[in-house]
Amino acid sequence: MDIPRIFTISESEHRIHNPFTEEKLVTLGRVLGMRPGTRILDIGSGSGEMLCTWARDYCITGTGIDMSPHFTAKAKQRAEELGVNERVHFMHNDAAGYVSDVKCDVVACVGATWIGGGVSGTVALLEKSLKPGGIMLIGEPYWLKRPTDEIARGCGATSVNDFLTLPELVGHFDTLGYDVIEMVLADQEGWDRYIAATWLTMRRWLENNSDDELALFVRSELTASPKRHVSYTRDYLGWGVFALMAR
Repeated sequence: MDIPRIFTISESEHRIHNPFTEEKLVTLGRVLGMRPGTRILDIGSGSGEMLCTWARDYCITGTGIDMSPHFTAKAKQRAEELGVNERVHFMHNDAAGYVSDVKCDVVACVGATWIGGGVSGTVALLEKSLKPGGIMLIGEPYWLKRPTDEIARGCGATSVNDFLTLPELVGHFDTLGYDVIEMVLADQEGWDRYIAATWLTMRRWLENNSDDELALFVRSELTASPKRHVSYTRDYLGWGVFALMAR
């Protein structure tokens, strides 16, 4: 069980696998008023930066699940580095269908709503693990302005219908029966750090793996990605984490 290898290669040096900076994660924890003992479930937890830093800063406890063994190993290493391995636990598993044995104060899917087949399915999955009155965190892209299908594909989508605009996304949460109680949105600096960081990682990987079966694909991706980013992503694609509470 693993994610496509290109992501393991290009994001191998990432601690945050979304267009969020460390400062944005700090802001999110602060505005949500994280308290000691808060129990968090994070599906699609990547390299575990959110749970690990919040365990260090707010003394939360948490479980993270991710289908990448490489990123799960990095999350465990990060927990050791920060001295929080007794507070957070990471599992290599497919989170689709996962329900916590113990209801959580906060449930999160930050940038991986494909786990539930989209926003609606992920909300339905997460609410099974959420305490009454708890907070759900959904990290999701949205269109800054509605593109053509060609531009949407340049942003990595299959079509313009893959994502909603920001007003449409907030309205969708409303139709699902949730109040948006906070949001922290990525900015262009966050997108640059997320995507541009892959370029250096891919370049260094190519220098050491020129005979690898994936080398030609990585070479093609490294050539194309900067042009796609400055032509499409920066102008058309937003991303944010939305905090929700059921009515």
